Amino acid sequence: MTLRSTAAGLELHELDVPDRGLMPFAVGSFDAIGPLSRAEFPHRHAFYELAYVTAGSGAHVVDLAEYRVEPPVLFAVLPGQVHHWREVRELDGWVLLFNEDFLLRHPEDLGLLRALAAEPPPRPDHRGDRELRHLLGELTAEQQAGLDGAPGVLQALLHVLLVRALRMADGAGRARAAAHPLAERFGRMIAEGGRTDRSVLALARELGVSAGYLHEVVKEATGRTPARLVREQQTLEAKRLLASTELTIRQVAAAAGFSDPAYFCRFFRREVGRTPGEFRERSGGA
Repeated sequence: MTLRSTAAGLELHELDVPDRGLMPFAVGSFDAIGPLSRAEFPHRHAFYELAYVTAGSGAHVVDLAEYRVEPPVLFAVLPGQVHHWREVRELDGWVLLFNEDFLLRHPEDLGLLRALAAEPPPRPDHRGDRELRHLLGELTAEQQAGLDGAPGVLQALLHVLLVRALRMADGAGRARAAAHPLAERFGRMIAEGGRTDRSVLALARELGVSAGYLHEVVKEATGRTPARLVREQQTLEAKRLLASTELTIRQVAAAAGFSDPAYFCRFFRREVGRTPGEFRERSGGA
C-alpha cells in the first residue's frame, strides 16, 4: 500500500498494484499486510477492506461508531469511510483488501459489501467461525499458489464469503433484494469527495437519467429520496472531518460541498441538533 494525504486533511490509503498483470487483491494476516492494517489514527481507504479478527482486544472505530473487538468478529470498511483501531492488543486474524475492479465478475458483491458495512459487525458462532476460517484459508492458499485461473477462483470464494458473512450479521434471515444498479451507482457517486455540485439534477445528468427517474429508482431501492441521501452524506462527511481533523469550519464546509460557511452551520445544526463547534467539542475532535 502507498500512503498520501488528501486535501480533506485525512490520510488516504491506497492499494498499490504496480504491475498491471497483478490482481487488485490482497489477503493475509495483519502481520503479513503490514503495520497500516492496525493503524490507530483516523484514515480513509480508496479500496474495500474486510478484517476478520480471531484474537485480540481493543476497539474498531468506523465513521464515529465504536465496536469492541470481541473475537471472532468481521469488520467491513468501504472506500471513503473513516476508520481506525483503538488500543488494540495482540490483534490477529485475516485482512482482505481489494479494489472495485476485482468485483467485475460479481457486481452484486457491491451491494453485499454495502449491506455488510451497514449491519453491526457479524460475530459468528463456533460453526460460523470454522466456516469463515476455512474460506479465508482457501483464499490465502489460492492467492499464494498463483495458479492459472486464480482470479476467478478468488472472486468466487470472496462472493461466497460475503454471502455467508451477511447471513451471520444481525438481521440474518431478512429478505435482501438486490439493489438497483442505478441506486448503487448513485450511492457510490455521492460518497465520492471533491464534488462541487451535489444537486440531484446534476447527479442525474451525470448518470444519464432524468431527475424524476432517479428519484423513483432510489426511493424504491432505499426508502429515501436522492435529496435526503445527499444531505445524509454531507452530514456524515462533515462529522468525519470535525471529529478527525484540525480543519477549520470553513474548510470542513467546503469539503462537504458548501460554498457558504454560514449556511453550512445552519444546515449542520438542523441535521444534527448541534453547531459544528459543539459537535467537535463533544466528539473530542481538534
